Amino acid sequence: MAQLLLPLFPTDIRLITPLLGVQEKGGLVTYFLSGMPIYSHQKDELHKFRFTTSNFILQGLCKGSDIERTFHVSGDSIRRWKNRLLDQGEEAFFNEDKRHGRSHKLLPNVLERIQLQLDKGRSVNSIAKDEKISEGSIRYSIGLGRLKKS
Repeated sequence: MAQLLLPLFPTDIRLITPLLGVQEKGGLVTYFLSGMPIYSHQKDELHKFRFTTSNFILQGLCKGSDIERTFHVSGDSIRRWKNRLLDQGEEAFFNEDKRHGRSHKLLPNVLERIQLQLDKGRSVNSIAKDEKISEGSIRYSIGLGRLKKS
């Protein structure tokens, strides 16, 4: 498993712009505007970092290049986070339930056909080929209990 190295948070107050600064102390990252703390989050809360920095850009407090330079993150990532905030709002950063996958091919009528084939003793592989879906989709549905393998 690859280790996430970025963003790098400075332990001394570092200016992002002449008015906006950041500091990490004891695992808490704090952002300052004109010397006053305006927001903080834990060092490992990357979704809050992405939301906060995107919000700063959209508010005109800094530019993407300022975030890139200060935290050593890629410009492409910064643009992607900013666009996510613009398009989907802050829920896109904080809604944990949003990324659960669903099989769009395994609709109720397809599940019924597959179950009939499973009841006849056919292999998952052969059913998947006939239905033109992945074998993993069928196995996933079996694991969830939507299908029963005999």
